Amino acid sequence: MHPKALLEACSELVRLTLKFDHPADAIVSRFFREHRGLGPRERATMAETVYTVLRKKLLFDHLAPSGSGPKERRLAILGFYGPGDFLRSALTDQETRWLDQCEAVKPGDLMERHRHNLPEWLVQPLKDQVGNEFWPLVESFNLGAGLDLRVNDFKAKRADVQKELAKAGIKAVPTPYSPWGLRIAGKPALNKMEAFTRGDFEVQDEGSQLLAMLVDAKRGEMVVDFCAGAGGKTLAIGAAMRSTGRLYAFDTSAGRLDSFKPRMARSGLSNVHPAAIAHERDDRVKRLSGKIDRVLVDAPCTGMGTLRRNPDLKWRQNEKAVEEMAIKQTAILQSAARLVKPGGRLVYATCSVLPQENEAIGEAFSIANPDFIPLSCGDILDGLKVAEAQKLCAGGEKGALYLRLWPHKHSTDGFFAAVWQKK
Repeated sequence: MHPKALLEACSELVRLTLKFDHPADAIVSRFFREHRGLGPRERATMAETVYTVLRKKLLFDHLAPSGSGPKERRLAILGFYGPGDFLRSALTDQETRWLDQCEAVKPGDLMERHRHNLPEWLVQPLKDQVGNEFWPLVESFNLGAGLDLRVNDFKAKRADVQKELAKAGIKAVPTPYSPWGLRIAGKPALNKMEAFTRGDFEVQDEGSQLLAMLVDAKRGEMVVDFCAGAGGKTLAIGAAMRSTGRLYAFDTSAGRLDSFKPRMARSGLSNVHPAAIAHERDDRVKRLSGKIDRVLVDAPCTGMGTLRRNPDLKWRQNEKAVEEMAIKQTAILQSAARLVKPGGRLVYATCSVLPQENEAIGEAFSIANPDFIPLSCGDILDGLKVAEAQKLCAGGEKGALYLRLWPHKHSTDGFFAAVWQKK
């Protein structure tokens, strides 16, 4: 595509995305469906340009007024993903001079908000938690996420999948903590690989894999994934159960569960039972009350731990949304707890880094439910032989009560988990 045409297409996609009326990935996907003539290179350039604009929005908003032309074009120029000479061949002389001036600005001369590119409501909660690690955390959010795979060890071995990827020219290294994981660079077309269509692996962040490990489901048990969504953790749990017992995948979205079915078919698991529920007090839930060995509540959340891959979330969420989410999370956890039988395990998890959605929910639940005894996530993962398990955790007297994953420390999305055993 001609540079001028590609820049125009980038500008239009930036304009659509910055309306914030839908998630960025959905807007990008729809745009590509409507413009099927775009090649892989053009798509990659456009997508990365949009995500760069979202990651550095405050900085680009600060620089843009000094330029000319439509704002979305100025933002697309600042965030353009590709060779500089290619971009400059699409610019007017005035735009070139303006871009040179913008690129000459030194980071040290910028205000703090133009360096961290975070909404003000999010800054202090992060600083309070990570202290002098704030800037490494910001950098990790703005670098984007790598790609992790979970090997389906019900069907395949990690070493064999690693070799098959190598034959396809894809370098994969074992993840440092999850025994199921492989980490790869770039974004190769994995869904065209035979190992993928066989169900030997799934794309899944290492943090999600560790959440599934905390459930520690055994053969023959009754298990519920209470907010199954697209089913990634469900499949990991089902594989750990060796396709025995009964694993219910509950979700309030029948559409999400339908999209999960092809993944389930590839996995080779026969113990998974997807079920759409109307709400957390659905009759299906009531009928299983007190009968379930293990329950995972991967609760709806603000997603503030996934800013590496979903940078639009920081602009689409706010303090009120956090408060509303905490009310919903409390209700869902309380309802899910009714499923757990005596001696059973309850796991609460989010992909948020905000204490209001994490520790505050866990502590309030423990106070309100004295028949649920908090378990140390560090001890559980130690028992499963996860390397440096205690360093993945925080909180409690020994500092390992909760799973607490951070992008800048663990190269995963930001995750939280709390675990209880019912008396």
